[in-house]
Amino acid sequence: MTRAPVLLKKRTASLLSLAAALAVCGTATPAAADTLREALVSAYNTNPTLQGARAQQRATDEDVPINRARGLPTVDVTANYVEFVKNSPNAFTAPERRAQIGPDLNVPIYSGGGIKNATKAAKERVSAGRADLRGAESAIFSQTVAAYMDVLRTEALAALSANQVEVLRVNLEATSDRFEIGDLTRTDVAQSQSRLAVAEGELQNAVANLISARETYIELVGRPAENLMPPPPLPGLPETVGQATVVAMENNPDLIAAKERAAAAGFETEAAGAGHYPTLGAFAGLDYTDYFGTLAGGAGGVFQSETTANVGVQVTIPIFQGGLVAAQQRQAGARETAAMEQVIATERSVLAQTRSAYSSWQASNAVIESSQTAVEAAELSLEGVRAENSIGNRSILDVLNAEQELLSARAQLVTARRNAYVAGFTLLAAMGRAEARDLNLDTGGPLYDPQVNYNRSMKRFWDFGRDRDAVPNSTRTVDIPAPDGKIGPTLDDSPAN
Repeated sequence: MTRAPVLLKKRTASLLSLAAALAVCGTATPAAADTLREALVSAYNTNPTLQGARAQQRATDEDVPINRARGLPTVDVTANYVEFVKNSPNAFTAPERRAQIGPDLNVPIYSGGGIKNATKAAKERVSAGRADLRGAESAIFSQTVAAYMDVLRTEALAALSANQVEVLRVNLEATSDRFEIGDLTRTDVAQSQSRLAVAEGELQNAVANLISARETYIELVGRPAENLMPPPPLPGLPETVGQATVVAMENNPDLIAAKERAAAAGFETEAAGAGHYPTLGAFAGLDYTDYFGTLAGGAGGVFQSETTANVGVQVTIPIFQGGLVAAQQRQAGARETAAMEQVIATERSVLAQTRSAYSSWQASNAVIESSQTAVEAAELSLEGVRAENSIGNRSILDVLNAEQELLSARAQLVTARRNAYVAGFTLLAAMGRAEARDLNLDTGGPLYDPQVNYNRSMKRFWDFGRDRDAVPNSTRTVDIPAPDGKIGPTLDDSPAN
């Protein structure tokens, strides 16, 4: 009469101990394990979204020399060869053919401030692009942290589901044994069978969620999620929501980028109005002409080749342009207003994100505490219900309900730990403190510095200073095998009893 309850108690205690360990650690941690820092470094070095953002910033850098070039001298060489098929009968000295070649120099002196302001606007947009690049890096890291924690969470939940299935199988075995000796009814067996079938379906869903989480990890990190270690504590979390918002208002990359774009729009408004003003430029030219002995019919005493030179200045005064310049300036002014409004919109968004992330972080920490209490209470409750069931004071349904309550409490604890960590990192990102420089990542070399490319571009004036052919820097994942739903150690690895 007592063999089945004793067997049930011993086997389920072993299984639930394994499940609890997996729920806390997320997975087994053998020597060859990946850490969150390694995942972030891999994303930093190989993620195509981040690599593309860096390339886009290099393209933005070139707007400065492009606009600056409009204010620099230009030199052109023009050559032509002409056959005069039919000349005017009044052109007594007209040649039959002519070849001409010569360089021309043009030096812009004054352009109404258009070039200067356009260059300033380009520099502001470079600064905005750098802030956008910081934001892109922070966003990729936030997604990576979430993916890393999702793998740990889904592994733990799948382990809990797998162990729940095994526990319910043991329950069903013990219930069937007791039914055979007349200690329980067919209803008790049916209840155990129903709970086992539901648990097996939940296990399949848990495995599918685990595979999906591992796929997302591969997408972001560029390699499989293998034996992930528990994450380290997050650095620099604020003590109060007020402290968080102050830091965010000063350091959030999205807000900084919006302000820089508004400043750039102001310079572009000034540049648009430059068309109202005169332009001044200097020019010089040198031409060599050869008539091939055909000038004036080849008459003697006529020079059949000549070299001429000229220098001068040119002033262009706009009088009427059909309202073009005024329309361009109004358009630029409207865009400047839109950029200013975007600053306020971004500020509102950053405030909301920071406060919400802080609230979620605090709430998740509170849920962790309550879930730990719930797990401890559910463990004691299950132990007591089993003991009472062994002497006939509790039904099988009571045992099944107690096991389900413990599973739910452990699942809630696992999820709360994941949510707390992700919310904490999201808070750091909103504060502008979730980048490689803030996390002291060892990326295998110096961190990417957009200033290096900008300085290089500003020093290049030669028209043939092209970079190497474009090639991608990120890694492909087509050769990585599809992840499976393996949940760390198998149930056969549990301690023998």
